[in-house]
Amino acid sequence: MKRWAICWLFAIAAAVLLLAVWTAPALGAVAWGDRGEDVRQIQEKLRQYGYMTAPADGIFGADTYAAVLYFQRKNGLKADGVVGSATAAALGVRLTNAAPAVSQAESEVYMLARLVHGEARGEPYVGKVAVAAVVLNRVRSAAFPNTVSGVIYQAGAFDCVKDGQIYLTPDSDSLRAARDAMNGWDPTGGCVYYYNPSTATSAWIWSREVRLVIGQHRFAV
Repeated sequence: MKRWAICWLFAIAAAVLLLAVWTAPALGAVAWGDRGEDVRQIQEKLRQYGYMTAPADGIFGADTYAAVLYFQRKNGLKADGVVGSATAAALGVRLTNAAPAVSQAESEVYMLARLVHGEARGEPYVGKVAVAAVVLNRVRSAAFPNTVSGVIYQAGAFDCVKDGQIYLTPDSDSLRAARDAMNGWDPTGGCVYYYNPSTATSAWIWSREVRLVIGQHRFAV
């Protein structure tokens, strides 16, 4: 092969590499747990368009996640709660400092771990996994929302959402329990409810069939 042809091939390869580096930020996304100017701009647009009333504080938490989902569903976008290139374009936001996209599975594990931490601190480890499994069993049931976030934030579903403990940082056991449940461990055998008999105030929950007891929680169907 002639020298000029080899140089030409190297030039093309270098151009492709430079183009990939130059366009890399467009491959990023903004998701749950992110902070910064990109998040603040997204929040401002969501507020401007009437999808969000919470302040634009630059922190991608529950309010921003719910608003993004609402915007995506209303505008025919993939409803995953992640602001990637398509959602950003629809919002009229240019992502400048976005980190690589957090996978949906990773986001769900962390969200599930927050629920476990808020609901089952002090419970034996298998009880933590069981609480996470109840959430996932609800996702699979036609009687409940079909996403982890939808189940967790369903009105009145979990006390830790109502009292704010869902926003505590999950410990290592809660994270591990969430991952174990996501990987298929279900100590409850399919239960979709649990309650603590010493604190439960709903007469209805006492009517459910209890399948097993782990720590302070009764698990039921």
